[in-house]
Amino acid sequence: MRDQLAVEVGSEQLPWFFSATFVATLMLTPLFSWLVSIWPRRVILPLVYLFFIGCQLAFIPLFNYHDWLSVRTLGIVFFVYVSVFNLFVVSVFWSFMTDIWSDDQARRLFPIIALGGTAGAILGPVITSTLVEIAELSFLLVVSATLLFVAVVCILFLGNWANRYGSNRFVANNAAAIEGGMLDGLKQIFSNPFIRMISVMMLLSDAIGTIAYVLVTDYSGKAFPHDVIAQTRFAAEMDLSANILQIFVQLTLTRWLLVRYGAGLVFLFCAGIVILTCLATAFVYNPYATIIGVMPPVALVMIITRSLSHGMILPARETLYTLVPRSVRYKGKNAVDTVVWRAGDILSILSIKGFRSLGVNLAGFGLIWAALAALAGFIGWRLANRVEQGEFKET
Repeated sequence: MRDQLAVEVGSEQLPWFFSATFVATLMLTPLFSWLVSIWPRRVILPLVYLFFIGCQLAFIPLFNYHDWLSVRTLGIVFFVYVSVFNLFVVSVFWSFMTDIWSDDQARRLFPIIALGGTAGAILGPVITSTLVEIAELSFLLVVSATLLFVAVVCILFLGNWANRYGSNRFVANNAAAIEGGMLDGLKQIFSNPFIRMISVMMLLSDAIGTIAYVLVTDYSGKAFPHDVIAQTRFAAEMDLSANILQIFVQLTLTRWLLVRYGAGLVFLFCAGIVILTCLATAFVYNPYATIIGVMPPVALVMIITRSLSHGMILPARETLYTLVPRSVRYKGKNAVDTVVWRAGDILSILSIKGFRSLGVNLAGFGLIWAALAALAGFIGWRLANRVEQGEFKET
């Protein structure tokens, strides 16, 4: 739904979308940091999910009564909401995971746990592609809110389980509120070397996905002009392709590499795949041609980067958080997953405008993407080695 609205408004409006999202995350991150400073884990997680459930339901009348907001305004508001929602819910979930599992457990279990997210991400596009033909878009928000409520129930049960059987159950105040102030997360971006390196690695990786997203948005608008259903279906099919590939790597590579070699090799492996993909795309003559009549090459870059980001890099990165203090797991991690990520979106959008003004085409972007992937892979490998050697271990 978000991607379709972005196409409807046009890729030239994406800088405004990303800027508004960055401002929203910049406002919410200190609020989240303040909340985890005064309330324990068992309160924070359900509260975050219930907040977003309320937001989902509040959008229903906006979609049903078109006189209330213009398409452009609704597109910006909904794009910002979904972008913030995606980041906060996932960030809070993985903060919870890193708080209840040890490093050894995380290496074995995080790829499997991530499969739950992948299964949901596959089910989402399937539901969207099916229901968009027979129901209004606003009905999809009801479905989403219902699934989020089920997630709240799961959080409550898992919290009780962690208190009885979790790896940190014998640690004093293992689920209590975290001391500190509301700006701790933002400060850690600059003061904490672990968070600083994670931030740089994320900025580099995010630049590839964001620029590809802009190019794919252009493709959708040109391939399916004024066809809302076709645009929504194309976005759903692209997500479905990425998630199927994601499941494949999770079942065959991620867990094996993590358990046997650690996060560092996972980062290097992903960087190698992305480099090869981007270099191959750089030599495609027509960026809007389709491969086997299905996807354009630029969409394949987005599919591969998304699948590896969620299927391999995310589980590997999250295992590193099990070896750092709780303040970093919640406050610093939330700042990275929200503010840093969306700051990267803005930088990427500004850079694509600059590169285009210089005449850079798809081949040029392919070479730039390959360089960014190589640098991100090296930084991730170096950081993983330092963390796993105990350099940032909690005291």
